[in-house]
Amino acid sequence: MFRIKTLNKISPAGLSALDKTRYTVSDSEENEDGILVRSADMQEYVFPDALRAIARAGAGTNNIPVARCSEAGIVVFNTPGANANAVKELAVCALIMASRNVAAGTKWIDAQIAGGGDIEAVVEKGKAQFVGPELMGKSLGVIGLGAIGVQVANIATKLGMTVYGYDPFLSVDAALSMSRLIHRAMDLETIYKNCDYITIHVPQNKETKGMINEDAIHMMKGGVRIINLARGGLVVEDDILAALERGKVAAYVTDFPTNKLSAGKNVTLIPHLGASTPESEENCAVMAAQELRDYLENGNIRNSVNLPTLQQEWSGTARLCVIHRNIPAMLSSITGVLSRENVNVENLTNKSKGEYAYTLVDIGSRVSDREVDAIRAIGGVLRVRYLTH
Repeated sequence: MFRIKTLNKISPAGLSALDKTRYTVSDSEENEDGILVRSADMQEYVFPDALRAIARAGAGTNNIPVARCSEAGIVVFNTPGANANAVKELAVCALIMASRNVAAGTKWIDAQIAGGGDIEAVVEKGKAQFVGPELMGKSLGVIGLGAIGVQVANIATKLGMTVYGYDPFLSVDAALSMSRLIHRAMDLETIYKNCDYITIHVPQNKETKGMINEDAIHMMKGGVRIINLARGGLVVEDDILAALERGKVAAYVTDFPTNKLSAGKNVTLIPHLGASTPESEENCAVMAAQELRDYLENGNIRNSVNLPTLQQEWSGTARLCVIHRNIPAMLSSITGVLSRENVNVENLTNKSKGEYAYTLVDIGSRVSDREVDAIRAIGGVLRVRYLTH
């Protein structure tokens, strides 16, 4: 039996993807083989010896100590694209709120009513302060053309916007699903200089943190409207607030509210609703559970943030799953152990991702703990799993 610990409430649809005859699932499992998590903070989490994988039911993994997981040979999965439609729809809402000042208008109405005013009498005079431009005919820059960014870019073209998209790591799948009406920007400066609206859809890491700062804003068009539904740290708060105050930025809509931003001029704060739909939570939970199951049962990896995608059909009696450092002579060392024991390799696939690599070896016969331990003892090997079919 595989033991799966849940650190947040996980949609029943996701839990149903785990066969009850092979999995025990609860929030009290000990020495768990896998973890299903949403937003729970795992930075100080003590890994049990049995832990092999963590599946995040969502795209961001800032709550998971990914580097520490890599060193421990623990695969970290996320669910890119599972919440894409939910975020796309909120992005359309954010574009409209950045233009039409709807949020401030509704607050004004509430204030008038609370003050005892006759709202029907004052609304025609008062509404002038909330006038804003239409989206049609304006230019939108989409930074990040992943599962969400492409959908946002595509729907913006249907709103009559001229769309520029920037992503130096554009995948083949994203390129194929992107509308031909979208202008591919080769650098961020193109986005900054040409766009009336800018929306950000990139992960937060050391390269992207604080990317929207004073220097970036300086290159933007006057009166630009910025939307951030990705991660709060992508935008330097002091810089955006200063730009809003002087009018360089006309509006800022973000899904990551803070006390500092709440005092800003023309800031619209959303309470982190990007993926908060029943459909999105269900999609994320199902995908996370399926990724976890395929890895635990078959050693296959897809949508990992710390290890390469590697899926291999079974072609032998047993399978060795080896997580190791991406260093020379690793494959010869692994096959050398098997060769010395007269074990035939039926199929072998190796892929790398940065400092780490993953190797699947299907073998024609079962092996003993001695052979598995010999592979574990190879310098640079982080974890070995032995599966039988």
